[in-house]
Amino acid sequence: MTDFPQSDTLALEQHSHVLHVTLSRPEARNAMSLAMVAELSTVFSEIEQDPGIRAVVLRGTGGHFCAGGDIKDMAGARNQPADAGEPDPFYRLNRAFGEMIQQVNQSSKVVIAVLEGAVMGGGFGLACVSDLAFAGPTARFGLPETSLGVIPAQIAPFVVERIGLTQTRRLALLGLRLDGAEACQLGLVHQFCNSDESLTEALQTALDQIRRCAPNATAATKALLHRVGHEPMGGLLDDAAKQFAHAIRSDEGAEGTLAFMQKRPPVWAETDHPEAADPARGH
Repeated sequence: MTDFPQSDTLALEQHSHVLHVTLSRPEARNAMSLAMVAELSTVFSEIEQDPGIRAVVLRGTGGHFCAGGDIKDMAGARNQPADAGEPDPFYRLNRAFGEMIQQVNQSSKVVIAVLEGAVMGGGFGLACVSDLAFAGPTARFGLPETSLGVIPAQIAPFVVERIGLTQTRRLALLGLRLDGAEACQLGLVHQFCNSDESLTEALQTALDQIRRCAPNATAATKALLHRVGHEPMGGLLDDAAKQFAHAIRSDEGAEGTLAFMQKRPPVWAETDHPEAADPARGH
């Protein structure tokens, strides 16, 4: 089990192969501060080295996921001089978030976002880089940046990848807000849950299914999916065939085949039953 450093903005709890990461700045509706960005980056760096963690559940405390960027950090950056030859403080602030969200996007773990209350700006971006996203009955999404005179600089590319250019134009250029049902229709989230009970059930079902899938094969599949559209298809398929041959000859491939023939669960599915987080936790 990974020994995580003390965190001021996150609550961390591990159950079996699942790490629950709760954004914990309830006084600011879990707005994304520089400290939170750095601590999230540290967590995702640490878990890459931990084969015992196969999934990460992201959620927020106090009834909200994340209300966007932290206003205090913005004010602090405005008061810093833009020294000649040095990056602008606003550039450093914005780019730090982009590096973290890219790290989450490329994580080898299955990332699940449980979305409640405010899912704005940076929170919207985190939702877009999750592998699975479930919206609760209170979830409200938005890209309000243009209405504030700024731009969704680090978020927009991931939103386009998630829901396409046409819908991203509508949301970002008009600064629109939407509920969980519309977010599901757009493909931003995979399931809209109209009660806390159904949200708990959706999360538990997903965690159960992750437990049944081989961890190395899952990580390799996620990496392969990220390459689609970024390199020529012929070369990608050549490399995918090599990976397939390696996978089928690996210990996981042998165990999966044997378990299927013997009509039993494979060894990776026999770990302790992961405990789902209660949607009311931290509210």
